[in-house]
Amino acid sequence: MSSALRERFWAVIAALVCVHAAMAATRVTASLLLLHRGAPEWQVGALLSLFAVAPIGLSLWAGRLADRHGVHRPLAVGVLLGCVGAGVAVWNQQTPALAWAALCTGGGIAVAAVGIQREAGLMARDASDLKRVFSWVALGPAVSNAAAPVAVGLLIDHVGFRAGFALAAGLPLLAWWLGRLVPRHAVPRTARPEPVSRSSRALWRHPPLVLLIGLNLALSSTWDAHSFVVPVLGHARAMSASSIGLVLGSFAVAASLVRLAISRWADHLDEARALRWAMAVAGSTCLVYAFLPGVAGMLLGSSVLGLALGSVQPMVLALLHQRTPADRHGEALGLRMLATNAATIGMPLLFGVLAGATTRAAPLWLMGALLALAWWQAGRLNRR
Repeated sequence: MSSALRERFWAVIAALVCVHAAMAATRVTASLLLLHRGAPEWQVGALLSLFAVAPIGLSLWAGRLADRHGVHRPLAVGVLLGCVGAGVAVWNQQTPALAWAALCTGGGIAVAAVGIQREAGLMARDASDLKRVFSWVALGPAVSNAAAPVAVGLLIDHVGFRAGFALAAGLPLLAWWLGRLVPRHAVPRTARPEPVSRSSRALWRHPPLVLLIGLNLALSSTWDAHSFVVPVLGHARAMSASSIGLVLGSFAVAASLVRLAISRWADHLDEARALRWAMAVAGSTCLVYAFLPGVAGMLLGSSVLGLALGSVQPMVLALLHQRTPADRHGEALGLRMLATNAATIGMPLLFGVLAGATTRAAPLWLMGALLALAWWQAGRLNRR
């Protein structure tokens, strides 16, 4: 990359970190607040599901917006939603306000991320460079997931829950400032979708895209299962908010490290094989996670899961960019975001009901079984 392009690239990555950290901080603070009040597990699951509601309605629109206008408009919408959502939770911590914060911050990261992913993909020169670029794009949420839970846990323990929401409300403003460092550029006419015969249903009939989205759903749901189980299991074991945040942060640190490794050795990685490796390791860890002893055991299990699941997004995004039309990358990214969040609505609620009716580890056991099925289906990627 040229120096100007490199500066533009790091600006969009940093903006993604800030918007995502606002959502992550809101999610951890709200879930711990409900548990602190004695709310049942299903209610925590229902709240976590709300983070995925707005992206269902906004992701496809955000992709088309990015295809037409570039990164700045989606980022502006994401910043506005993040500030408004977390700002309401600063003012009021009742359950309706927490639900509003979940809706807005979840929608904000969805809209901003689609625009940023498309912008970053345009900076890649070849297939290997795609993996390298998207390893850094995926590193953004991993960094925010590492820093936000730890920071929020410390704020909750030493200041209070309102301080966690205040942190979440201020981060999108920093993302807006970073976005202004990215120069505006003309979008080629070929990247401007036409209204005639451009239905997104045509993309759903594209077999490689459908397969990739299905595999991505299984792996992202495992991420959601971990995010649900750690606070619930930690609370049951009488762990402090700081310890729970440290466990969640260890997952994100491991995801960050594996994405750094991908950026270094992208030329030597096969996307399909990497996905199958991730499924095998993550599925095995899900089955034994609940038996790991104490904080140290949970730190180890979360780190292994982070290594496996952290490798997924760069591979999926690289394959998606290679196997969808160039002028519809934003829309394909929006479809992926839509499908992932549609599953995320139901999965945390299912996790809450399952944990309440059986055992707290049941969500991870369920995902271990689903990952075994996904591993088998992933063999079709090479044949494609």
